[in-house]
Amino acid sequence: MAGKKKMGKSRLVIFPTLFVLLFIYGVAVGHYQIFPFDELSDLKFFLSQTEPVISTDRPQIYDNAENISKRITINSENDLVKKRDKLIEYIWMGDGFPSQFPDDIDTNISPNGYEDIKNLDRIDSFTINMDFGKYEDKIFLSKDMEMNSISYLFTPTVSNKKLIIYHQGHAEQDFLEDKSKISVFLDNGFSVLVFSMPGQGMNNEPILEFERFGKLRLNSHNHFNLIDNEYFHPIKFFVEPVIVSLNYVEQNFDFDDYYMVGLSGGGWTTTLTSALDHRISKNYSIAGSFPLYMKSDRLNFGDYEQSNPELYNIATYEELYVMSSFYTDQRSVQIFIYNDPCCFQAELYEKFPYGDAIQDQLDILGGGGEFSVFLDNSTRVHEVSDYVLSLILDDILNKD
Repeated sequence: MAGKKKMGKSRLVIFPTLFVLLFIYGVAVGHYQIFPFDELSDLKFFLSQTEPVISTDRPQIYDNAENISKRITINSENDLVKKRDKLIEYIWMGDGFPSQFPDDIDTNISPNGYEDIKNLDRIDSFTINMDFGKYEDKIFLSKDMEMNSISYLFTPTVSNKKLIIYHQGHAEQDFLEDKSKISVFLDNGFSVLVFSMPGQGMNNEPILEFERFGKLRLNSHNHFNLIDNEYFHPIKFFVEPVIVSLNYVEQNFDFDDYYMVGLSGGGWTTTLTSALDHRISKNYSIAGSFPLYMKSDRLNFGDYEQSNPELYNIATYEELYVMSSFYTDQRSVQIFIYNDPCCFQAELYEKFPYGDAIQDQLDILGGGGEFSVFLDNSTRVHEVSDYVLSLILDDILNKD
């Protein structure tokens, strides 16, 4: 009898402990997107086949594309230039468009995992260190490091003299996550410059100490709300790495064209960077953004950068779409995925399309640029699918 009582007590201890451990691990899976996050996302997709992601009876959209022209205050090339200047003033707080090179440049590196890629001549690494502005002492007490961005430049043995900037967005680890995409671009002769978002992938997560909030690691983009004020705007962390890296590439390589491709937050970065830096001729945003009037759903509202009111009062999403596709050699393509488990689903765009309205404005302005939207039905995963990859390559190679 004593043995049975002990076993009963042991079970009473083990099961609650196991439950607590499972709960903690479940929270970690959701927050840090570790195993089995991807598997659960795929399961969510399969379940979504019987329960649509987008509600057809209450999509929560209260505006329409007919009003887009009212939100576009760009009536000439001069208006576009002025709006770009205002964005630059806002993002870099009077320091002007970045002209510097990366802080650290390591050429011909040999990171593990890329040895079997075909048509790869070498890999270079760029590190950009970004400060918190001239008045950081007015924002926080101390920091352990600057915010950094690490990118890799993959150069092919046989080159077509074209560069694709590939922005993987919210990466979990490093660029090996997109090795297959990098390989396809290299196979077609493209050099590939790869980035992750701030605090993602190989990029660091500085720890800041605030007088009122204590110490905090910047491991969420929403933490940027705590340091966005009259002295500093963290939006620069998203676009400066691409611009600074392009400065170096332009001076040290002989590329004929620059293109940019981005997924999710990388798609958002693609749009804003292309609106600011017209060295990028064609840009492709996959599940990257909707105009704000289509963001009533919390999943589409996004993080700090997707909904920053100061930024979008200077240039609305609709205006950014125009700015990234205004000139004759510019083309902006948005791609949305059906039943995307993350955000910006093709079903919602299909019910409330705006692509024609943006192109109509471009035609009125007469800059000669193009804007278009494609809907991807080949996958139900938040990804750059093989279909989209071939579509992008075809668009670049056959429409130049």
